[in-house]
Amino acid sequence: MPSATPAVEAEDRPILMPQFDDVHQQAYSSTLGMWLFLVTEVMFFGGLIAAYTVYRARWPEEFAAASRHLLWPVGFVNTIVLLGSSLAMALAVRAAHLGRDRETVRWLVATMVLGTAFLGIKATEYYIDYRENLIPGASFRVPAEGHGEAGAGHGGETAASLDPGHFQMFFVLYFFMTGLHAFHMIVGITLVGIFAYLVRTKWFSGHGGTQVEVIGLYWHFVDVVWVFLYPLLYLIDIRP
Repeated sequence: MPSATPAVEAEDRPILMPQFDDVHQQAYSSTLGMWLFLVTEVMFFGGLIAAYTVYRARWPEEFAAASRHLLWPVGFVNTIVLLGSSLAMALAVRAAHLGRDRETVRWLVATMVLGTAFLGIKATEYYIDYRENLIPGASFRVPAEGHGEAGAGHGGETAASLDPGHFQMFFVLYFFMTGLHAFHMIVGITLVGIFAYLVRTKWFSGHGGTQVEVIGLYWHFVDVVWVFLYPLLYLIDIRP
């Protein structure tokens, strides 16, 4: 019996690859690699947000009026859902480091469910935009009213007096930024599902603590991006 315990503990330890000095250096390298990847993502989304800011400053009335046609309560619900998924992911990382495989899988599945709910809500919102002809293109039109309120700007401009091209540019940026974010969500959900399966089948050594932490960094980044997009796109012209 005394000899069995070290054997079990050895199986639970992460496998050390030959290019690393110890498991701490190995884990640090994996985490650093993900952080470097996220830096490139920050530059990518940062460029889009900078472009949005420039256009927003140049055509404030059109962008404010266009923003009023977004369903900010729906965006708020989606924000809560996504923050909940971040909490589930954080708990999955904690469970993985504690060696609780079943708990890790449960929290990873919860993360997937909440992420899928976010995409479902977003798809419904896109469909509403499609029904109201807010998709940029030949069928795009400037609506006469917002969702339940008159479409007038701060200076009293009606929707008809606004430049359609500038109005449409808001939705070009809106669909591009939120669509790109949704694509990152799809990638994240797929990866989380794969990791949940690998943890369940005990494919990872060391209970997958480092691997789950790395995918957790990606998931939290995607959530942070939405936290920036929501106020930029939905709340720029909220009035009491």
